[in-house]
Amino acid sequence: MQRSALVVGASGIGGRHTVHELLNHGWTVYGLARRPPKDLPGMIPVAADLLDPAALANALSDVAPTHVFITTWMRRDSELENIRVNAGMVRNLLEALSHRKSVRHVALVTGLKHYLGPFEAYASSGTLPDTPLRESQPRLPLENFYYAQEDEVYAAAERDRFTWTVHRPHSIIGLAVGNAMNMGTTLAVYASICKETGRPFQFPGSQAQWDGLCDVTDARILARQLRWAADTDAARNEAFNIANGDYFRWSWLWRRLAAWFGVQAAGFDGTVRPLEAEMANDRELWREIARKHKLVEPDLDRLASSWHTDLDLGRPIEVMTDMANSRRLGFCDWQASEDSFFDLFSALRAQRLIP
Repeated sequence: MQRSALVVGASGIGGRHTVHELLNHGWTVYGLARRPPKDLPGMIPVAADLLDPAALANALSDVAPTHVFITTWMRRDSELENIRVNAGMVRNLLEALSHRKSVRHVALVTGLKHYLGPFEAYASSGTLPDTPLRESQPRLPLENFYYAQEDEVYAAAERDRFTWTVHRPHSIIGLAVGNAMNMGTTLAVYASICKETGRPFQFPGSQAQWDGLCDVTDARILARQLRWAADTDAARNEAFNIANGDYFRWSWLWRRLAAWFGVQAAGFDGTVRPLEAEMANDRELWREIARKHKLVEPDLDRLASSWHTDLDLGRPIEVMTDMANSRRLGFCDWQASEDSFFDLFSALRAQRLIP
């Protein structure tokens, strides 16, 4: 049977790679975004605002996907607002598709805040979670927009009789511009500024992150797990962590990232030094760098998401994920994490996004 996918958030870091993965395996792919990307040949663009139910229903009136991949979210100033907006987007989307009765499976991409708590309350539930993080761990007694998104999917699945999967990546490393959570590109921009100015490439995070074990999620391996789960009956109605499958310490990787750019690495020196403050006055500097090197994106805020990188690297505990749930069912892909960064840096340079 022909499979057709609606990738929601096609312009984002996870969505773009999911579109590529599905197209490369013969799927018909619709890509939904407020401004669908124009550089994904073969994707059928759907321009829509998930917060406008009437316009969304109109945009999807002729779209009847068998599979839906939800890879987007919106950041608001409080978790209650995050819940209202992000749960509303999922609800509006699935209601707009409900009348066609075409959807057989919905995949929702969330993340490790499922275990750690929302942005402003990492590990604030009174106890630190056990690591590696496992899908069997219960929800925290905190408001969390990931839980609200899941609940919308579960309710729609019961109503419309489709199956679902939830995918929980760690920090996603991959190419996207204008993405709200983009550690790899943020570090590439920071290293480029350090090289231009002679500043040391200073690790911005905590001692626990510097010395502890960590993992990340390549956007390509996330896309492969999404496709695998869509094609695997045994994966139905399950939640899956998704990471590269290797562990590293930032004390090891930081020096390797610095060497790629040819800058001086400076490690944890006893003080957390947030990138948001370090790069706060670099917007005009980046414009000058872009002019000098003929880069295509002079807007620092379109490339760097310092606030999110600070949250990840400033955590008071080491964070890594357990992959046993999908491994048991046959998903055994693996990705070297240093290559996730180096491949991204090469792509950024090739597309003239960094010098």
